[in-house]
Parts: sequence; structure tokens; C-alpha cells
Amino acid sequence: MPNSPLRQLLRALFLVLVMAAFLYPFLKSEEEIINLPEPVEISVRMPDFSAIEDIEEKKQAFFAYLRPAVEYHNQLILKERSLLQAIRQKLIVGEPLPRLYRRKLEQLSRKYELEKPPTDVEGISRLMRRVDIVPMELVLAQAANESAWGTSRFATDGYNFFGMWCYKRGCGFVPTARRSGASHEVAKFRDLSHAVSAYMQNINSHYAYSELRAIRASLRRNQQPIIAERLVDGLMSYSERGQDYIDELLQMIRINKKYMTS
Repeated sequence: MPNSPLRQLLRALFLVLVMAAFLYPFLKSEEEIINLPEPVEISVRMPDFSAIEDIEEKKQAFFAYLRPAVEYHNQLILKERSLLQAIRQKLIVGEPLPRLYRRKLEQLSRKYELEKPPTDVEGISRLMRRVDIVPMELVLAQAANESAWGTSRFATDGYNFFGMWCYKRGCGFVPTARRSGASHEVAKFRDLSHAVSAYMQNINSHYAYSELRAIRASLRRNQQPIIAERLVDGLMSYSERGQDYIDELLQMIRINKKYMTS
């Protein structure tokens, strides 16, 4: 019968399971959500990549050196997303945000370069477009491309594997080929963890990479995996080479995937 007690019980059980799945990210303890880990120094000594003659050995050493820092900072970003999901859920149900949540929201808003902290569900959703992972293969391919497999002086002397610039005098290295009138320098970092953190923050906050973030958000909405090959088109502004740079990254990802994931 349509309204039999058994049917009603099964329907109620189904609704409970659906709600449990929806609320799972928010069922963690507040202490676990709020206490974000501090960035750590990846203290493994940088290999002398220029001294490794075997190509496969050099690739394996390069990716093995960078991989732990990339994994760590992506995990940190996922913790930040969990916090934002918890805040978003509180706003949905009309709960006031405790002071500690508001303070963490202010910190994340500053980190990801918003003018002011969001105050509604839509604003939290916009912030979450910035607070998301960068696929391992994409980070490693860019690092290999921009640092000549860890042999550039910017990488060996300043942990700059990503060709990142800075604009404060003395913040890094003055490039020998800098155009007349230009004031940028090539950034110098204190360690590998600092470099990877700065790179990910740049990808996740700079207006030049808004297309990458839009692609990533679309993948999230459609419950599709966030993979390097889908996001690489959002890096058109990373290099003056434009589409040639994108094509080169795609080729590097395809050729080196077996080394990146081992």
C-alpha cells in the first residue's frame, strides 16, 4: 500500500541518511574545524639537480622533493574549506557566528585578498571559490617548467620554483633581462614551504587566474574531479607565451605523470 507503515519508515530512514551525508562536513568537533594547522617548514635539503645526469633519476628526485610541500598545503586548504563550510551552514540555519568563527573568517578574507569578510551565504560561497586545492600535477609541471627542473638560480638560491615576481625593492633577485623602466624582482623565499604557500595563494587570489578558479568551481558543482588538465587553460596569463605555454604544460603533464604520482 502507498502509505503503509513500512513504506513510511523506509522513507524516513532514507531522509535521515540523506541529511547525514549532507551534514557530514559539519559534524566534526568545533575544535577540529577551528584549529587550522600552522604552515610548516619542509626541511629536506634541496638536491643538486644539475648534478643528476640521468633524466629519469632527475625527474624522480625533483618531484619527490616538491611533493610533500604541495600535499601539505593542499591539506591546509581543505581544512580552511571545512571551516568555511561550517560557517556557511551556520548562516543557512540562521545561527549567529561565535567570535572565534568571525575572527577566523577575517583571517581567511585577508589571506585570500577580499576587501572585507563576507556576511552572507553568497559571500561565503564566493570566498570558497578561492579557497580550494591546486592539483598536484599542475603544481609540479609549472615548477619544472619555470625552474628548468630546479636548476635556475632563482630556485637554487631562493626556492623560487614558480617564476614569481615581487615589487618591493630588495624583495628578491633583479633579473638580468629586465626591461628598461621595469621595477619587478624575482621573489626570494625562506624555504620550500614558503614558496609553495605563496604560489598557491597567488593562484587562488590574483585576478589574473579568476578563469582557473571558475573552471574549478564548475567542476566542484558538477561533482567532477579537480584535475590539472582541466585547470591548465586558466593559466593563460601566467606567461607571456600564452597558448604555447598552456600546450607545453599539458605535454609536460602527459609525459611526466608516471613520475609525479610515484
